[in-house]
Amino acid sequence: MEKVNAMTLAKGNSPAEMITMAVQGGANLDNLAKLLDIQERWEANEAKKAYHKAMAEFKANPPKIDKDKKVSFSTSTGKTSYNHASLANVVDKISTELSKHGLSASWATKQDGVIMVTCKITHLQGHSEETTLSAPSDTSGSKNAIQAIGSTITYLCRYSLLCLLGLATEDIDDDAQSVVEHITHDEVNILLDGCAELNIDLTKFCSYMKVEKVEDIVKSDYQKALIAIDNKRKKIKK
Repeated sequence: MEKVNAMTLAKGNSPAEMITMAVQGGANLDNLAKLLDIQERWEANEAKKAYHKAMAEFKANPPKIDKDKKVSFSTSTGKTSYNHASLANVVDKISTELSKHGLSASWATKQDGVIMVTCKITHLQGHSEETTLSAPSDTSGSKNAIQAIGSTITYLCRYSLLCLLGLATEDIDDDAQSVVEHITHDEVNILLDGCAELNIDLTKFCSYMKVEKVEDIVKSDYQKALIAIDNKRKKIKK
């Protein structure tokens, strides 16, 4: 049976043709089961090749996605405003182009401490690939709990699609700040007290931290800020 498979494949026969030949030749169930397994793997490989071919064609002439929405709201530290490409705009333009190549997008969401959104791109032959992004609820702009969750889901749906496709809006969207966790009020005060104690210039400190004001420091950079202040303290003591 294995020799026949190798010979028929070498001649360019597909697994489906091999199965037909085997049935006509009176093959037993065990041999047919092996051929069916080969058929499934062959189809999966063909579907994967078709997916990547379609994706390459899509990326050869990707849609232009403009920022079509402006958001503005007041916070305890001032006014925040930014422009971004709405989910409807992103999905509409991308889905139209994807469909031309037999591709479609879908999303799945779940919560496990943070909100997770998985975007999946599927080709009509069945092969699909996916990516998952996560973020905390977006509480900016005095949103209620449901609005905060919805805002993050919308953001992650948009960016997971762009990420999976390797695309970006005309400029990087500014609303990323809305789902990034910043340091707490107490942590802000700790940094401000440290700067005041050591006569650290706040403008230079913020420039070092690459922010406009201390309140803009993200959680992941808090230790960096503390270390900077501590290093200044050690220099003064020498």
